[in-house]
Amino acid sequence: MKALRYVSCAILTSSLMITGCASSTNSGDEDLALHRRLFTLDAHLDTPIHFGRPGWDFGARHNPTHELAQLDLGRMAEGSLDGGFFVIFTEQGPLTQEGYASARAHALSRSSSIDRTLARYQNRIGIATNIQEARQLNAAGKLVAFKSIENSYPLGDDLNGLTDFHRHGVRLAGIVHSKNNQLADSSTDAPVWNGLSPLGQRWVAEMNRLGMVIDASHASDAAVDQMLALSSAPLLLSHSNARSSYDHPRNLDDERIRRVADAGGAICASTIYLSKLRLGPRRTVLFDQMEKLEEMSPAEQVALSKEWRALDASAPLWETNFDQYMKALLRLIKIAGVDHVCMGADFDGGGGFQGLQEVSQLPRVTARLRRAGLSESDIAKIWSGNILRVLQAANERTQK
Repeated sequence: MKALRYVSCAILTSSLMITGCASSTNSGDEDLALHRRLFTLDAHLDTPIHFGRPGWDFGARHNPTHELAQLDLGRMAEGSLDGGFFVIFTEQGPLTQEGYASARAHALSRSSSIDRTLARYQNRIGIATNIQEARQLNAAGKLVAFKSIENSYPLGDDLNGLTDFHRHGVRLAGIVHSKNNQLADSSTDAPVWNGLSPLGQRWVAEMNRLGMVIDASHASDAAVDQMLALSSAPLLLSHSNARSSYDHPRNLDDERIRRVADAGGAICASTIYLSKLRLGPRRTVLFDQMEKLEEMSPAEQVALSKEWRALDASAPLWETNFDQYMKALLRLIKIAGVDHVCMGADFDGGGGFQGLQEVSQLPRVTARLRRAGLSESDIAKIWSGNILRVLQAANERTQK
């Protein structure tokens, strides 16, 4: 059962860019009907950054023209996104005991914030820790929330912390972010460990033991190679692209994509790093302020949102357009195979561009995949089947 189903002329207009119900074609209707039949998941949702905002309502349908957040329950329904992995993100800090303690406190607080927020809307969304729970929630007409970690820096030098986060419901964890940490080299930093540190190698084993999915997005090429060699379970890249579509170290080269696929893993196509990042000094300041939203009054949040949207109009963060994005997605499918591609837009983490700026526009992707000749079963794999398969594989390989 598809969660929160409904259809209207407004949805057709906003999601599929069809001008008016009178001019909507049978093809457009079929595209939307297909999208709404699918079980749709996104592997990387940074929306928990907004959960602590004073006065902000996750349950509402916010207006994207002046709202900073790209996802809320209202627009999940409108874009027919059934759920995904809600991220516990921790910015990289010093590799000291004080740094680790601060990071751990932040990560646990963010995890609790996710739990509290979702509990307020438990009649509409529930937390899942395995594919059976996810399917049960979906069958009951509810949205699905998995929990994930972006950057395992909060673990410090004690991997017992993974057990704690597993107990808190986390089932996917990324080893590193944009800077090297105590576990691994980042794809966007100068090598220190030449891949994984000794602690990072043990991290892989502990992830396998707990049945948690290893997220290799942000990891250096050498770290990806070593995780492939060491892991008894498939890897997931929750928000990455093919380097052959855009040459950036955050993306993966074709050969490694094939190796991830050959090992049973999957690469979730992102909206980021398909063009030059146009950050600029003012946008950099706003990114820093986003991590302090919980300290801002509603009026300060509105001012930040308005300035962010003004920059989107005058100096977009990405030069990507929808056609370019779909070309990259189809290329990723060609490289990895349809059984090894998934979706991870990086909404609320810097993702999105004109034409795919927020979650209500997701039906456009399904429509274009259908135009490219993909079958309903193949599109279903991309939207959730491959993510769930990797999740199940990790669980089955749990070492007792």
